[in-house]
Amino acid sequence: MSGASAPPPDVLRAYAALNDLAGHPPRLHSEADGAIRLELPVTPALAARWDDLLAVLDLGSSYGLTDTAVGQVAWTRFDAPGTA
Repeated sequence: MSGASAPPPDVLRAYAALNDLAGHPPRLHSEADGAIRLELPVTPALAARWDDLLAVLDLGSSYGLTDTAVGQVAWTRFDAPGTA
């Protein structure tokens, strides 16, 4: 994970946990309002650990699943500090 400033600790914790669950790092997106979103494709192996995945997604201020042309993507969003 790289960037000009370090993400908040809860984002770092979720990033590390998603990396451990999936065996590869999640995609990190900085949104226009300052929020950070982590995304990870839902593979059969990850779906088998759904309860663990849900516990990590729940660390964010909101989370969900998005259908894409190639499958589902699980995401969790962390609001910018001071906006929650």
